[in-house]
Amino acid sequence: MTTSTAPSVAKTAEPIFSIAWDTGESALVMTASAWLIGAGVAAIVLFVLWRVFAGGFAFENFEIDQADIGIGDQKFTFKPNQTDKQVAYAIWVELSTRKIGLEIDFENDVISEIYDSWFGFFTVTRDLVKGIPAQKVRRDSTQKIIRLSIEVLNTGLRPHLTKWQARFRHWYDRELRKYDEGDGSEVLDPQLIQERFPKYDELKSDMERVNKSLIKYRQQMYRLVLKD
Repeated sequence: MTTSTAPSVAKTAEPIFSIAWDTGESALVMTASAWLIGAGVAAIVLFVLWRVFAGGFAFENFEIDQADIGIGDQKFTFKPNQTDKQVAYAIWVELSTRKIGLEIDFENDVISEIYDSWFGFFTVTRDLVKGIPAQKVRRDSTQKIIRLSIEVLNTGLRPHLTKWQARFRHWYDRELRKYDEGDGSEVLDPQLIQERFPKYDELKSDMERVNKSLIKYRQQMYRLVLKD
């Protein structure tokens, strides 16, 4: 008695990727295995995450010269990431929507209102810097943006406010009371009253200096936001 066995057929492995011409459809057909598609999707996801969280969107150096802003002689060179751009954008908005980042018009602007705007910017910028997540502060570029912002506050704004704000406000409030309590024979706008400040020319000159540096700071933040 003989036993017959069917010939064994080797199982052909499914190709990972193939290209073939379909004569019936007259079209080029490309096929890929599920493994290859999954690996491709994973690679794309990892690449996007790297670019978002590791600052991969910024490939070119960006330089900020403190001398241009008038607060020192250091140069910051770094590759800005998305966090840096978000911080720069927030600062640029504050500078662009407050009197602090616009040229002062001493014929029409009231100095006490300018000081209110400066103090508000000081507070907002300080809170903005404090609000940056600690894990992002470890990045060198973000540290430089923070350091620059602090220098603008401490070297650019604080000295002027320390020297002039209290002195001017005290004098100005007193002058306004004297004017309000007068007999009404003299009619003066606030802009004319503030020009009577004993050291008005010196205050004005220093305020213009600070104003110019803050305008340049606003321009630098705008450039950083637009940087590819």
